[in-house]
Amino acid sequence: MPTFTSGTRLLAGGIMTAFVCAALTAAAVAQHTASTPDFFSNDAAWVAGNVDYRAVPGMPGPTRSDPAHPYVPNGTGAQPTFRVADLTDPNLKPWAKEIMKRENQKVLAGGIGYTARSSCMPAGVPTFVMYAVFEPIHFVQTPKQVTMIFSGDAQVRRIYLDVPHSANPKPSWYGESVGRYEGDTLVIDTIGFNDKTFIDNFRTPHSEKLHLIERLRLVEGDRFLEAEVVIEDPAVFLKPLHVTKRSRRVEATLAEWRCAAGEMNNPFANDADPLPMAAKSDF
Repeated sequence: MPTFTSGTRLLAGGIMTAFVCAALTAAAVAQHTASTPDFFSNDAAWVAGNVDYRAVPGMPGPTRSDPAHPYVPNGTGAQPTFRVADLTDPNLKPWAKEIMKRENQKVLAGGIGYTARSSCMPAGVPTFVMYAVFEPIHFVQTPKQVTMIFSGDAQVRRIYLDVPHSANPKPSWYGESVGRYEGDTLVIDTIGFNDKTFIDNFRTPHSEKLHLIERLRLVEGDRFLEAEVVIEDPAVFLKPLHVTKRSRRVEATLAEWRCAAGEMNNPFANDADPLPMAAKSDF
């Protein structure tokens, strides 16, 4: 996760404030049923309890640590480590294991274990929600769209409601997400990915054939956001993965971060992939 220098955090400026206010106004008149989940009212935001997916019993599960090199997180009193993937997973195809073996070797040689947000790169899906550990995810819900905003550097993901997929979506970092409400659950179907992101922090790759079904709902008195995800990629996995994850509710107003070259001081990102640079200004 990125660590920013003091001074890079800005109060939400006119553009962000206008965007949020307009979205909240639209949401206030949305015609939802009583059972539709409310992910954003009263300054709600969502922070993941941990960064690894949980398996669904009886189903193929996520990548795990190599038993010979167990992952040690921060805050344990022991020396933290980067993740080293278990390559004995029988659900992974050989070419994917070769990529992960290369990434393992970098870490074991003393290098940096890649994580997208340590260098301001798009996190991809499903990691957009799953890996919001320190800076939360905010939701904006309107009748036609659900917008997710990662407050760490204002990355945005959009889910278009009650519409079909495009015939041939152009591959992109977050793919094309369409969704619908099923009672108290938001169901999101996403296709159209590029192959530039990873499934997880074990650096499990995926192809442009990646297809995700996410089911988001509030549980335990709306104190937690539960995500159940089916991850299908026939180029990488023999069988689809079934994983789950919970994020806890926090009250946090949306503030704006800036993440640009020379402005981020993160020792864990040294020698990692370079920060993305825009060829021209947006406005």
